[in-house]
Formats: sequence, C-alpha cells, structure tokens
Amino acid sequence: MKDPDISVVICVYTEDRWEDILAAVASVRAQSLPARETLLVVDHNVTLLDRLSREYKEAAEDGSVRVLANAGPRGLSAGRNTGIAASHGEIIAFLDDDAVAERDWLKHFASGYEDPRVMAVGGRTMPVWASGRRPAWFPEEFDWVVGCTYRGLPPGRVRVRNVLGGNASFRRTAFEAAGGFATGIGRDGDKRPLGGEETELCIRLTRARPDAVLLIDDRAVIHHRVPAPREHFAYFRTRTYAEGLSKALVARSVGPGKGLESERRYTTRVLPAGVARGLRDALLARPGGAGRAGAIVAGVFSAAGGYALGSVRARRGGAVFSVVEIPDGTGEAP
Repeated sequence: MKDPDISVVICVYTEDRWEDILAAVASVRAQSLPARETLLVVDHNVTLLDRLSREYKEAAEDGSVRVLANAGPRGLSAGRNTGIAASHGEIIAFLDDDAVAERDWLKHFASGYEDPRVMAVGGRTMPVWASGRRPAWFPEEFDWVVGCTYRGLPPGRVRVRNVLGGNASFRRTAFEAAGGFATGIGRDGDKRPLGGEETELCIRLTRARPDAVLLIDDRAVIHHRVPAPREHFAYFRTRTYAEGLSKALVARSVGPGKGLESERRYTTRVLPAGVARGLRDALLARPGGAGRAGAIVAGVFSAAGGYALGSVRARRGGAVFSVVEIPDGTGEAP
C-alpha cells in the first residue's frame, strides 16, 4: 500500500524560540518517511515572518518548507487552520515549535492510516527538562501540564477519545467532515495557558463521523522542551487552573458526558494510584514522594476551581468560540 502524502504544520509565534524552531524543522526534514511539505505558520509577528522567510528562501523554492502568516485571529487554533487550508497532503500532522521528532515519527503515523476508518493518529511526547532532570516533586500523572504524555494513558497503539495537539495527525477528510480547530479556546501566545481545542475537535469529529477511529501510537515519539519557568509549582498551579477553565468550555459545547468521559477515569483511578505511590515513596524515604502526592491533590483542586468558574462563565455567555470551515484542500491560505 502506498504511503500517504503528509504535510507537517508547525505554528510559531516568538523569536525567543528561534533555535527550537530550526531544530523542529530539521527533525521533520530528516524523517525516514519524507513529508510532502513543512508549513511554518507565524502568529501575527512580522519580524519573525520575515526572518523565517529569509532562512527558508531556498526551501520555499522547491516547496519543501513554506512560511505563512496566520490568516485568522491570534492564537494556536487559527494558526493550525491556516496551515490546514494551505497544505496539500492527504494527512496533516502537527508538531510543536519547541519539539523535535524522532526519525520514524511520520512513518508510524502513516501506518495507522492503513485502516480507512482511522481519522486521527497521535503519538508520545517526552519531556526534555531545562534543568536536565524531572523535578522530584513533579508527578508523571500531570505531564500534560508541560504538554507531554502523562502516566495513565494506555501503551501501544490504542483507540482514544482524543489525540493531543502538539504531536498529532489527521486525515484531510476529518476537517472536511467536522471543520477546523475552534477559535476562542486554546493557546494565544503568552496569555493564560488554556487548552482543550484538540479535545473539542476530536469529539466533534466523532459526532460528524460516528464510524471514525482515533488512535495513539506510542512509537511516534517527539521530544518536547520544558523551559525552566515551567518546572516551578507556580506554573503547575496556573496551568491546572487553566485546564479546568478549558474543560468547562468544552463540556458546555459537547456536553459533560463526552466532554469529561476520559477525565472521570483519570480522576477516579489514575490520580488516586499516583497519590498512593507518592505516599509509599515518602514512607520509604525516597525523594519527592510527599511532594508528588501533594502536587496531585493540589492539581485536582486547582483544576476543579477552574472548572467551576468556567462553568459559571459559560452559562452566562461569557465564553464564546467558533468553528471555522476549512476550504477543500486548495493549498492556499484562507
């Protein structure tokens, strides 16, 4: 069976990540299964747009790397939608701008699409800590806080409710069926670190296509840089609170049944087991055990507080987002 054409979209917004961006692009260009193209979508930063355009001038001539301006409102969702609309591949993969993909990343994505029912394939994201090692207090159950795969996700290639946006791929037909990423939810540069846009999209997709299969393949690995400020508890608390706000918006859109389906198992099974492990390690005088147990409890309460406030705002109409219809693969930015 012929491997599908894959376009890779990397959304960027700041020159502070210049070296990371170059490394991300280099990792895509070194894939064992070559990408059809890499699209760098710049989020309302003219200086960065011009600099990247100069950097990849030669690659732009053969179409291997294309630099585009975000054609929608500021934020990650609109940037992704710009990349989808401008891409040519049958599959569109997304890579964070501060991550590098292992050599067989796209190869493992492609293998998932041998089943025509598969509409999305995600991968495993490993943290690269700025300090060189995981903080002793930081629980693996909360690695999603720093955009990485967390303890509690099943291993192997498995069916899931949603993929995680920084390491994911979709069939083009998925966007034709469900529309693009919702704007008004998710990341917006350096503002409050919201999330949830890929969860909302995946639930919307399976409603539009009830036969759709969404997978995570943990062989599709990327390594995601965690900057020093995100190793501190202050960021942990802010991010868990923001996730609660995001989940409230998603639940308001798709209903609490689907919107919180995975979170219920995570909260009732994965997190209690994590607390127990932390307390056991503390009793055995292992470093960080009590801190990990305490961080899990604090994370739950912080997310619950965000969810409560977000639910009130959503009911009052203070939280609004919109779904963008993606053009039919024209290869031109909207």
